[in-house]
Order: sequence, then C-alpha cells, then structure tokens
Amino acid sequence: MRRRTFLATLGVVGAAGTAGCLGAIGTNDRHPDVVLPEPDREFDSSELPYPAWGQRVPAETVPAALSSQRVSFRTVDEPSLITFFYSHCQTVCPVLISTLRNVRAHARNNGYAGDVSFLPVTFDPARDTAKRLRTYAEEMNVAADGDGWRFLRPQSSERATEVVQAAFGVHFERTEPEEMDEYMFSHASMTLLVNGDGFVERAYRTKSPDEDQIVEDLTAVRTA
Repeated sequence: MRRRTFLATLGVVGAAGTAGCLGAIGTNDRHPDVVLPEPDREFDSSELPYPAWGQRVPAETVPAALSSQRVSFRTVDEPSLITFFYSHCQTVCPVLISTLRNVRAHARNNGYAGDVSFLPVTFDPARDTAKRLRTYAEEMNVAADGDGWRFLRPQSSERATEVVQAAFGVHFERTEPEEMDEYMFSHASMTLLVNGDGFVERAYRTKSPDEDQIVEDLTAVRTA
C-alpha cells in the first residue's frame, strides 16, 4: 500500500478515534535504536504515514508558545511524549492532554520529572496564542512552566500543516459546524513515545491512551 494513500485512509479512520494497535502479530524483532520490542501490528513502520517503532522522529523545529525556546524534536536528549491538539477541542484533545498531565504527575511523584519532556503541539496557532494556552493550562490543571512541559506552537497555519500533517502524518481538517459560531477540526489522535536518541518507541494511535501502559513503556525506556 502506498504511504500517502494510507495517510488519507488513516485520516478518516483516525478522526473517528481508533485503537492504538493495528492488529496482527508482529515479529518482535529487536531494533538497535530502540528499547521496546516491535509491537503487534499489521503494517511495517515504513508503510505507515506517521513515524512509528524504530524510526527517527521528524527533523522539525517548533517554537515553544510560552517561552523563547525552540524545540528540535531530534535533539531532545531525554525521553519525550508528543501529542497533537487544539485548545478549542471539546472531545478528544482534553483526554490527550489529561493523559500527558497524569503521566507527568506520576513522574513528579516518583522523582523523575526532570528526565522526561512533555510536548503537546497545537495545529491551531491562529487561536492558540500564548495567552490562550496559559488559560487552557489553568483549565486543564496543567502547570505549564517547568518539569519538561512545553506547549509547542507552529508559526502559522501553513507551518502547522507542514509539521503536524506532512511530517508527523497526523491528519486534521478544518470544519464549520452549523450549530457553532467558530470553526473546529476533525483530526486523528496520536501520542508518540520517543527515546533520548530521537527514535520512536511507541505510537499510541488512540483517542484514549492507556496511562498505565505509557508509564510502563516510559519506565522501560527511561531506565534502559
């Protein structure tokens, strides 16, 4: 199956929210650049539109929304959790952000908060300004400063498409609901666990990630 054809198919499926595992039995081969074994799935990483097990995270750099930092995904030198969201979302995104927040709480409670980065990337930079994201952090009970949490905000809508959709393979599409006064997005759900060398350990393609599983996977990666 062609990679971009699969991207279009995945976008439609992902917008509805799908399970993270693709289904069939994997080979469980070890990869020299990752800690976790190959997941059970139907497709090889090279066939998927998003960076998957054993592949390098895209060579993209995105500004932090609440500081002067710029984050280059390949040069983050500790394990990181990356997800994609927009703050006006009323369904999937609060779950994805809450998942990162709860994993971060586990990190804080267990003494490794300084060893993990949490990198939620907005694909709605027009509305997700620094002011808006500070308000959103309060709404989501997220301490947006310190302990590795950085909201990332591409400089423009065009740049968001380049980073989130083209580079990371996470489909999103603007919609204009008749019953609402503002635009929204249909979008796929994705959370990535990336190791300190910039390789993807797990791609959780689900609208409701399993926090316990993420903590277990993160612990294995962090302590390897």
